Amino acid sequence: MRALHPRQALLDAGDAAPALPVCDHYAGVESRMRKSLAMQAEMGPVFDITLDCEDGAPVGGEAEQAHRVAELVDSTMNLHERVGARLHPVRHAAFALEAETLVRRCGHRLAYLMLPKVNGLADLQQACDEIDRLSLVHGIGRRRTTPSRPLHPAGTTPEASWGPSRQIPLHVLIETHGALAEVTAIAAHPRVESLSFGLLDFVAAHRGAIPQSATSAIGQFEHPLVLRAKLEIAAACHAHAKTPSHCVVTEFRQLGLLEAAAAKAARSFGYTRMWSIHPDQIQPIVDVFAPSAAEVDQAIEILLAAQEAQWAPISHPRGPAGTLHDRASYRYFWQVLELAHRTGQPLPFEVQQAFFDGADG
Repeated sequence: MRALHPRQALLDAGDAAPALPVCDHYAGVESRMRKSLAMQAEMGPVFDITLDCEDGAPVGGEAEQAHRVAELVDSTMNLHERVGARLHPVRHAAFALEAETLVRRCGHRLAYLMLPKVNGLADLQQACDEIDRLSLVHGIGRRRTTPSRPLHPAGTTPEASWGPSRQIPLHVLIETHGALAEVTAIAAHPRVESLSFGLLDFVAAHRGAIPQSATSAIGQFEHPLVLRAKLEIAAACHAHAKTPSHCVVTEFRQLGLLEAAAAKAARSFGYTRMWSIHPDQIQPIVDVFAPSAAEVDQAIEILLAAQEAQWAPISHPRGPAGTLHDRASYRYFWQVLELAHRTGQPLPFEVQQAFFDGADG
């Protein structure tokens, strides 16, 4: 009997969250955008790049920034097709212009669009409807399809038709009271891949009731209202198989603070992705979110033994008396191995070949 791939044996449809890189790097100044693309080409797709049309654009320069971003997304610098863009909020005057420019010029290559400052599900749906309308208008991802029947009775070929337009994945920033109140419904939206916590705007929305210290690398893990938001976002994402993305650390020159915040976000708050706002933050975030070598080795041993047993329960010899494993724990170890692959960890050739190089699922 041919051994089933872990995705076939262990996961039901809809169980797995999108396999997004663990780091989402933001850049808005052209020189930094180009540097980020060059770094991604060198390091591989272990981090995403979000080119910023919102905070990265000077007031009055939104049209120029949108064209600049579109040019970079649709350039040879976008080697791994893991570049997205952040728009202005859907109720901002620049949203329609940016959405039209990006969808028309590079919609076929956008990894995602980030929607900031949504006030709830209605804002998300309005933005989604407009992006989909533009995709349809500009024929993004549509394929010319011809029916398989060779000829009509009259001897004519059936008329070709257009397939559906591409649905650009959406990421959403949770940074308003309204968005947090409807975070479960937002996470459940079928077009959403990921929710990010917008710490700075969330604190500002409290009109001074949360001190500025709560925006620091340490302070953001101490204030109860900020902790509540972090936990609700992560829980909503996991309930609906979406990716929770942790907020920024603004002390970008203090990598020790970044690493501590990333470790806490990953290990105590359930986040599987984190923002970077400086190139020096990218590798530390990837390293912190990656599993340890010991975790990877254990996952490989158990998964290979489980696959050999056709995914029936096994007794694994680690520990004084061995440990019983079944499909529940196999799912965990498969997630560890997928994370290792996604963060560029070296894997044995036979494991890479069996599970990731053209593997089933």
